[in-house]
Amino acid sequence: MERRSLGKGIGALIPEIQIGHKSGALNVQTGQIKPNPFQPRVEFGQKNIEDLAQSIKEKGVIQPLIVRQKGDFYELIAGERRLRAAQHLGLTEVPVIVKDVSDQDSLEMALIENVQRQDLNAIEEARAYKFLIEKYQLTQEKIGEVLGKARVTVTNTLRLLSLPAEIQEEMKNGRLMFAHGRALLELTDENQQRKLAQEVIAKSLSVRELENIIKRHRPSIKRNRIAPFIRDPYIAVIEEQLQHALATKVRVVKKKKRGHIQIDFYSQEDLERIISVIKGGQKT
Repeated sequence: MERRSLGKGIGALIPEIQIGHKSGALNVQTGQIKPNPFQPRVEFGQKNIEDLAQSIKEKGVIQPLIVRQKGDFYELIAGERRLRAAQHLGLTEVPVIVKDVSDQDSLEMALIENVQRQDLNAIEEARAYKFLIEKYQLTQEKIGEVLGKARVTVTNTLRLLSLPAEIQEEMKNGRLMFAHGRALLELTDENQQRKLAQEVIAKSLSVRELENIIKRHRPSIKRNRIAPFIRDPYIAVIEEQLQHALATKVRVVKKKKRGHIQIDFYSQEDLERIISVIKGGQKT
């Protein structure tokens, strides 16, 4: 099956198809629709569901749900909030469009809908990216292409998963923003990360205020690191080429005639993928 770029919007996923109705949609019983096991979104605010239910009560379900047929029932691909709101109202039928797609496509569709609607928190988004990398060997570059995002944005989102679990939970709860988490990644000490995260919450610190605090701490935090060096333009080009080839963050450090290359990976599967690329596609 030819793969399509999904970055143009959820509408690009719904071609004009005919499934028993001229509109391409049909009505099915809500009881026939099962949740999407690949749904990247975990948190569904009850207030949001109730607000959407009120809108549906007044105007109906304007945008059909996207599903795929699985035996005698349908599996949801996109539209879980609409389904929950309809069930909240006691509706017995909802309009759907049936798609014949793979597990990977199902996750991609659910992911792009949530991302474009800004329904996912940063941690849910990062975990969805990680799942695509581990389960389907997608590169960060491909995920960025699918979602219409820069690869570096995907990389920065994945890096949030290296934060302590408590901080990730605060980000899921909305008490810390994505930019707060990204700033905390500048610290290498998890206890310092936790301490500053709690300070942000307690004092309602902005991202700029947090960055200023980290900047003041930076001399003591980095005292054991390698001294700064002047970037060689040639090395910068090589670094960029390696990052493109390996679809991950790469750091090239050169001192006189010697140096080292640092390659980031985010899971065992990601490490094996990178090794395979380095070895020219051979199995590890």
